[in-house]
Amino acid sequence: MRHLFTCGWVGFAALALGCSGGASGTGSTRGGGDGEEPGTAADNGSSSVTGSGDAAPGLAIGEPSTSAPAPAGPAGSGSGASAGTSVPVDPSLPAPVVTGTGDGSSSGGTQVAAGILTAGAWDDNRNFDRFLGYRSGLAAAQLPGILPITEAELKSAHQVWGTAPAPKHTLDISLIIDTTGSMGDEIAYLQQEFIALSNTIAERHPGAQQRWSLVLYKDVVDTYVSRWFDFRTDPEDFRAHLAAQSAGGGGDFPESPERGFEAAQQLSWRSDPDTAKLAFWVADAPHHDAKAAEMADSLRAMKQLGVHVYPVAASGVDDLTELSMREAAALTGGRYLFLTNDSGVGGDHKEPVIPCYFVTKLDSAISRMVDIELDGQYREPEASEILRNGGDPKDGACTLNSGETVLVF
Repeated sequence: MRHLFTCGWVGFAALALGCSGGASGTGSTRGGGDGEEPGTAADNGSSSVTGSGDAAPGLAIGEPSTSAPAPAGPAGSGSGASAGTSVPVDPSLPAPVVTGTGDGSSSGGTQVAAGILTAGAWDDNRNFDRFLGYRSGLAAAQLPGILPITEAELKSAHQVWGTAPAPKHTLDISLIIDTTGSMGDEIAYLQQEFIALSNTIAERHPGAQQRWSLVLYKDVVDTYVSRWFDFRTDPEDFRAHLAAQSAGGGGDFPESPERGFEAAQQLSWRSDPDTAKLAFWVADAPHHDAKAAEMADSLRAMKQLGVHVYPVAASGVDDLTELSMREAAALTGGRYLFLTNDSGVGGDHKEPVIPCYFVTKLDSAISRMVDIELDGQYREPEASEILRNGGDPKDGACTLNSGETVLVF
C-alpha cells in the first residue's frame, strides 16, 4: 500500500511552498532544498505540487497512486539472476553464536519499542586483506549484480580510511532509508528513537552542532522513486518529517538505492574540514542487477563529497546486499552495521560473513559511530552495552583457527 507523504505536521498548502525551512548551515557547497523524483505509479493522472525551488529541475511531490504494486518476485532474486547464490564457507571462521527468535513479521505501522533493535558492527578497512578475499570469493562464484568497483579503488580508499579519522567539531547526518513494504519495523524504530539518539549525541558532544537530513527511496514502479528533505538544525523539525513516513510499495526484491544516493548528493553538505559527514543507509534489498554501474557511480560521488556511508543491513538481506553495503562502507570510510536476531523483531537477519563481533542495541552502535567520527578515536562498546558476542573476541580482536588475528573494532 502506498501512502500520502506529508511534510511534518503541516498541511497540503505548506507542501506547495516546498517545506524547505530549517535547511541551513555554513560552508555548504550544494544548492540543497527539498524535492522528489516521482515513480511510474505517479503517472496516473493524479495532481502534483512542485517541490522547493532549490530542488533539481522537474521534480515534484505527487499525490498517492491507487495502482497496485508490481507482482512479487522470489525473495533474494535481485533482477532474477542472483537467487540461490551462496557465500563460500571460510573454514577459519568460528561457528556463529546466534540468539533471538527472528520469527516476527515486518509491515508498515508496526510499533517497535525504542531501543529494541540490536546490531553488530564491522570495519573492513581494519581487516582489509580479509575483505579483499571475501570479495574475490563472491566474484569467483559469479554473483550477479556485483558493483563495478575495482580493487584499485578500494586500495586507494584504504590508504585514507585505514587509520582513525581526525577529530571533527560539527556534524551532518543523513538517514537514507528504503521505505518499501518490508521496512516497517526499521522505520517505526527510527521514528520512536530519533530524539533520544539526538539527545545522546548532544550530551556526549555538547559543542558539536547537529544537522540532520532525510532521504527516502523506493523503486521506479512506486509513487516516488526518491524524496529528500535537506538539513535541519532543529531535531523536532526533522522528527516531524521522519514521523510522517510509512512503509509501502516495492513488490519485487531489488529496489533503487542508487536513486536514493543520487538524491543525497542534492543535499547541502557542509564543505569545511571540521564537519563529520555521515549517511546511515537503512535497507534490506540490493539494487537491480542492471543498475550496478549507476549504484557504483553514486557511491563514488558520495566519496567525492567526503560523506562516510554507514549501511544498516535489515532483515532479509542477501549476499549481494551485504557485499554492496560493505563495499559502500569501505570505499567511503564508513563501517558496516547489521541488525541481528537478538531482539526478536522482524524477519530473520543474515549472519554476516565476518568472524567475530559485538552485539549492542542499534542506538548504541549508531552513537558509537558518531563518537568515533567526532573524537577521531576508535571506541569499542562499553561492557554494559554488549548483549552478546559473535565468535570469541578478546581485547578487541579474534584469533582464528588459521592463526590469523582480526580486529573486532
